[in-house]
Amino acid sequence: MTATHDLGTSPIATTDIFRSVFRWHASGVAVITARGSRPVGFTATSLSSVAAEPPLLSFGVGTGSSSWPVLSEAEYVGVHILGEHQRELAATFARSGADRFGPATRWRSGPEGVPVLDGVLAWLVCRVVARIPAGDHRVLIGEVTTGTAAGAGRPLLYHQGRFNALRD
Repeated sequence: MTATHDLGTSPIATTDIFRSVFRWHASGVAVITARGSRPVGFTATSLSSVAAEPPLLSFGVGTGSSSWPVLSEAEYVGVHILGEHQRELAATFARSGADRFGPATRWRSGPEGVPVLDGVLAWLVCRVVARIPAGDHRVLIGEVTTGTAAGAGRPLLYHQGRFNALRD
């Protein structure tokens, strides 16, 4: 027997349910960067592997974000996997109006001029191959061109609205 529940169909209720459910979904934390007239970046918890051949990944970005004007035209992006020791870095790139590439952020210009963050667990540079409209966001698909997984440590996670460490 299947139980059904009336969860409501109004947009507000649906949005509230969506947010409430996804607070239970733990995800890895990444920072996406791109080069424009100035470097831009944001914290992403929507990073996903798409395909191994060719190596493709995806992430979502809000069209109202301060990074979107650069990302809407960027040919290449940087994708950085953060370690549990990088909660403050994740918070900086998540905070509206923050000086994301200020003195507290260690970074360099990497392949294709993409800003590459120092001290991360791993990073990739990807060529943007698609920007797919999805509500108030765009899903970007990137094809990996280079990167490294030379970092050490454990990943940073996002769960229940907070940055968390992985526990055994």
